Amino acid sequence: MKNGLLIDYRYCSGCHSCEVACKSEHDIPVGKWGIKVFENGPWKLPDGTWHWDCIPAPTEICDLCADRVKQGKEPSCVQHCQAKVMQYGPLSELAKKAEEIGEKVVIFLP
Repeated sequence: MKNGLLIDYRYCSGCHSCEVACKSEHDIPVGKWGIKVFENGPWKLPDGTWHWDCIPAPTEICDLCADRVKQGKEPSCVQHCQAKVMQYGPLSELAKKAEEIGEKVVIFLP
């Protein structure tokens, strides 16, 4: 059974804890990331409210912390996500959760 990473970015606060945890776990050099938080916005909507998304995106470096997972641990980004927007698990379960969420959700496969 293949596992993946679900990211529900509706609630990502842009704290960058996932980036820091990943860099620390894998000793990734400055200027490279295993996961990178991108910002989309801010812009003003017609109703006067503001819109701004923070979107964590795993990179080609990400292996979903294969060594940690072998030890029965979660990937480092999942463990350290302060907003708890990341979930690791079997693709079938993640797909069901993504369907329930319905918007601003992605599933990453290494």
